[in-house]
Amino acid sequence: MKRVVKIKLAPTDAQARALHDTLMLCDTAAGVVSRVAQASEDRRAFALQKAVYHQLKALGLSAQPAVRTIKKVADAYATRGANLEAGNYGPGGGKRATDIAATAIGFRALAAQPFDDRCLSWQQQGSTISIWTSEGRLKAVRYVCAPWQRALLEHRCGETDLVFRDNMWFLHATVDVPAPEPVEPVVVEEFLGVDLGIVNLAVTSDDTAASADWSSGAVTARRGKYTRTRRTLQKVGSKSAKRKLRRRREKEHRYATDINHQISKTIVAQAQRTGRGIVLEDLSGIRERVRPAKAQRQQLHSWAYAQLRDFVTYKAASVGVPVEVINPRNTSRTCYPCGHVDKANRITQDRFVCRVCGHVDQADHNAALNIAYLGYVKYMTTTHGYWAA
Repeated sequence: MKRVVKIKLAPTDAQARALHDTLMLCDTAAGVVSRVAQASEDRRAFALQKAVYHQLKALGLSAQPAVRTIKKVADAYATRGANLEAGNYGPGGGKRATDIAATAIGFRALAAQPFDDRCLSWQQQGSTISIWTSEGRLKAVRYVCAPWQRALLEHRCGETDLVFRDNMWFLHATVDVPAPEPVEPVVVEEFLGVDLGIVNLAVTSDDTAASADWSSGAVTARRGKYTRTRRTLQKVGSKSAKRKLRRRREKEHRYATDINHQISKTIVAQAQRTGRGIVLEDLSGIRERVRPAKAQRQQLHSWAYAQLRDFVTYKAASVGVPVEVINPRNTSRTCYPCGHVDKANRITQDRFVCRVCGHVDQADHNAALNIAYLGYVKYMTTTHGYWAA
């Protein structure tokens, strides 16, 4: 099972300058390769290597760093091609897609650079690394890590990325850890529906308006505070404000990841304790599909819903809880007791009143009940070939 472990480097000032100059050189070389790739029909790494290898050597790159830089650019063009083909930049032939396809890919200053075992070696006994730089081989560069990270490094394989972020140096090492023993999913007869929302991050079919743990309370207040602080710093625009913005970005990312872990752990534990499966919405492309109110746009774009779904999925798999993913279409507009679908059923963001049967509920809780039902139907159909009404 492939994972990436992040290790913090503790270089001296002289070592940091060498690492800095190395990334700058690699970024310059990547720009050279990118311009050649943009004008070429064959953008495979092997074809680009034949075209630009000697140019990169003349810039000061050794053989292996030159090869890794070429591969980095080839991968970037392959990713762009896949996104263009999938329509992620708009319809084919559209202005945005055409402009992107006609522009060479750029690499930001001090972008991450991949190193293989010939360029970077680990001495775990002394917690140091030896790495190629533009100034020669740099030895005895210290790194710091927790015991669990050190244990993961025993399974290191493949490339390691050198990353400079927020004035700190990191190594992102790929490790291949043994997969845990597979847990057979339990057979369930009921499901716990989970409605993921903009204001209420997660409401389950067991929750009520008063008991929803992740509703518009402390979490939403914290998100609002982060937004106001970010806007204030962006308006200031000074160097110190930009430094503070970079620090806050990492702080917000850690906070969101922590909350997603808490939500996913609570949901999986609730399903496991009651012997039920979990039903989630397929929110792929939600940011392109929905048209939220202006006040909610920042909330929609500032939360990692895909990460939350991934956390729930792998935590549930580790304990044998089945997970179903359903299309969320009309789950917020459908009355759970009578099945009437009407946009007008949702009176406000929080209140649901059915225009036919008069059923009143908290809007996200009603949606979660619909999600649980749809997941049950899908599970019975795909697993047993039938479903019981």
